[in-house]
Amino acid sequence: MPATVQVRRAAERAVTTTSWLDSRHSFSFGDYYDPENTHHGLLLVSNDDRVEPASGFAAHPHRDMEIVTWVLEGELTHQDSAGNRGVIYPGLAQRMSAGSGILHSEKNDSSTRPVHFVQMWIVPDQIGIAPSYQQHEIDEKSLRDGLATIASGIPGRDAAIFLHNRDAALHVARLQPGDSLDVPAAPYLHLFVTRGRPALEGVGDLDEGDAVRCTDVDGRRLSAGAPAEILIWEMHAKLGG
Repeated sequence: MPATVQVRRAAERAVTTTSWLDSRHSFSFGDYYDPENTHHGLLLVSNDDRVEPASGFAAHPHRDMEIVTWVLEGELTHQDSAGNRGVIYPGLAQRMSAGSGILHSEKNDSSTRPVHFVQMWIVPDQIGIAPSYQQHEIDEKSLRDGLATIASGIPGRDAAIFLHNRDAALHVARLQPGDSLDVPAAPYLHLFVTRGRPALEGVGDLDEGDAVRCTDVDGRRLSAGAPAEILIWEMHAKLGG
């Protein structure tokens, strides 16, 4: 497979808007379907969502999906049919395994503040597993000390939360002015800029909401001239094997 690097700019994303939701889709989702843009590697969904105060997603079903949520601003309240309840805030990693089937809701309980978060879905290794929920706070030092691994199922990797997929890991990089680091070398990488204007070697400047999809690219240097945060999916397989 030849090495490729594809930049998907923020303005190119499909958008779903309602009276309480602004959702920007990196891949086909909901009413937006593009057969040429359904996934990258194992990543099926990367939604950049803003939910207005005192609103949110009512209880709805999922199955056979690993759903990871990373909050950028505000707080998001999760509740599900397995009895799990948690409040997700910046710096807290959260994963719900839908497994054999689960109902969950996601609400912004604040009466004044919107919540801004990125929600990402990958497929599990096995279908029909028992639904489960995990959340873990990541300390600020870890977030600023190179790559912090939010979630991973790769054997031998330490991570804040566990993924039921042995070929995937999600990292976050928080860069301060002058910082730089090498992104992982993997068959499939997906970089998403949550804030700031970092630069990727061979690509140049990236803006908030931009994504980069890489295949078979050796570790490239990521740098920042101002504070920035980037979510990086490292994947060693793709859908269908």
